Amino acid sequence: MENCVFCKIIAGEIPSPRYFEDEEMIVIKDLEPKAKLHYLCIPKVHFARFSEMNEEQANIVKRCCQKIPNLAHKLGLAGGYRVIVNQGDDAGQTVQHLHIHLLGGEKLKDF
Repeated sequence: MENCVFCKIIAGEIPSPRYFEDEEMIVIKDLEPKAKLHYLCIPKVHFARFSEMNEEQANIVKRCCQKIPNLAHKLGLAGGYRVIVNQGDDAGQTVQHLHIHLLGGEKLKDF
């Protein structure tokens, strides 16, 4: 999508350090962290919500979720991490491109 900030980051139009990248996803730091460590796992294919996924997109999200535990140590999340996916305005989704928040690096408070 031409106005999607995450699509622009994926395309290299907006520079952002990548902590992991493969053919299906990138991992970057969140610019407004809610924890000591706050990463975004972003599928390279554009869609905003689970309700919009087709079967291949669902498989990409599945593979992203399977890769996250393997990245935990490299990202400094070996002590544990929280996984959040905001869906829609009421949930606080500010970028309309599905992404997975990974928060950790400290003892997180209950919400």
